[in-house]
Amino acid sequence: MEQLFALSVCLLAGLLMSRVVKKLKLPAVTAYLVGGILIGPYCLGRLGIRGLGFVSNENVVEYKIISEVALGFIAFSIGNEFRLSQLKKTGRQATVVAFFEALTATFLVTIVMILLHMVLGDKLSLPAALLLGAIATATAPAATLMVVRQYKAKGSLTDILLPIVALDDAIALAAFAIFSGIAGAINMGHFDLASVLLAPILEIIFSLALGAALGAVLTFCEKFFYSNSKRLSICLTFVLLAVAISMLELNIGGMTVGFSSLLVCMMLGTVFCNMCNFSEELMSKTDQWTAPVFILFFVLSGAELEFSVFTDVAIVGVGIVYVLVRSLGKYIGASAGSKLMKCDDKIVKYLGITLLPQAGVALGMSLAATETMGEQGILVRNITLFAVLIYELVGPMFTKIALTKAGEISVKPEVVKRVNTGRERHER
Repeated sequence: MEQLFALSVCLLAGLLMSRVVKKLKLPAVTAYLVGGILIGPYCLGRLGIRGLGFVSNENVVEYKIISEVALGFIAFSIGNEFRLSQLKKTGRQATVVAFFEALTATFLVTIVMILLHMVLGDKLSLPAALLLGAIATATAPAATLMVVRQYKAKGSLTDILLPIVALDDAIALAAFAIFSGIAGAINMGHFDLASVLLAPILEIIFSLALGAALGAVLTFCEKFFYSNSKRLSICLTFVLLAVAISMLELNIGGMTVGFSSLLVCMMLGTVFCNMCNFSEELMSKTDQWTAPVFILFFVLSGAELEFSVFTDVAIVGVGIVYVLVRSLGKYIGASAGSKLMKCDDKIVKYLGITLLPQAGVALGMSLAATETMGEQGILVRNITLFAVLIYELVGPMFTKIALTKAGEISVKPEVVKRVNTGRERHER
C-alpha cells in the first residue's frame, strides 16, 4: 500500500506542478523535478509519513528500479535517433563535435580543480580534482530528450543534438574509468595500466556488443507478432531484459568489468531502428506508454537531490566553480567543434547551451567514487549533487531557450492552440 500510494503521490505532484510551470513557460521536466523536491525529505517528507512523502534519501532509493527502467527506455529512444539515413548527414559532424565539447569540458574542469587543490590543500585532494574533471564530461540525455519531445523540436540543431548527447555518455564512461584508475593509483601509490586503460575499453565494447545482439534478436522476434500491442510488448520486454543483464559484472583476468545500461539500451534501439521496417511506428507507441514512467523518474530525481550540501561553504564554493567552468567548457568545445565541421551558424551559436543538463550518469559516477575513494569520494559526490541540483533546475530551461532561438520550437498563438484543441475533440 505504501509503495503504491507513494507512486501515485509522485505522479500527482509532477502533473500538478506541470500546470503551474506552464504559466511560467518553463519545460515540464523542471515541473517534475520541483514536484519531487516538494514531496522529498526536505519538504513534505519532514512530516515523517511514509508514502505521503519521502522521509529520507534511503526511502527514495527504494524506488531505484523505476529510475533504472526509465533510463533504459530513454537510452532506447535515443538509439532510435541513430538511423543510417540520418547518420549519413550528421554522423561525422556529431562524433567530432561530441569529442570536442566533452574533452574541452573535462580539460578545463580538471585544470581549474587542480589549481583549487593547490589553494585548498587537503580540502580538495588531487584524486578528487581528477574525478570531478571526468564527471564534467557527462550530459543528461533524459532532460534533453524530454524538452525536445515536449516542444516537438525539429531542425539541424535537434538532429545533431541527440546523437551528441548519446556519444557523451560513452566518452564520459571511458574518461571516468581512466581518471578513477589514475586517482586510485595516486591514493595507493601503485599504477595498474591494465585496469586503467583496458577495463573502460572492454566495458564499452561489451555493452555495445550486448546491445547489438539483443537488437538483432528483438528484430527477429518481432516478425512472429502482427498486432501492434504484441509488438509493443516485445519491445518493452527486451528493454527490461537489457537493463537486467546490464547489472551483471564479469571477472576477466582479475579485472571486474561491467556493462553500461545506457550504452546497451542505446545500441539495442540503434540496431532495432535500422533493421526493423516498422520501428518508427512502434517507437511512437512506446513513447506514449513510457510517459508516466518518465514523470516518475524525474520526480524521484528531484526527491533525491541533496540540499544538505548547502551547509558546507567549501562544497558550495567548489560547486559554483565547477558549474561555471563546465558550462564554459561545454560551450567553447561545442562552438569550436561545430566551426571545425562547418555546421550551421545556429549550431555553432546554440549547441553548447543545450548540453548543460547533468544528472543520472554523473550521479552514478560520483556514487562509484564514494565506493573507491572514501572521504574524498564523499566530497566528489556532494559537489556533484550540488551541480546536478543547479543543472537540472535551469538546464532544461536553457535547452528550451536555445532551441527556440534557433527556430526549432514553433510557438503557436493561443488562438491557434484553442482551434486545434477544438478540432481534436470534435474528431474524437
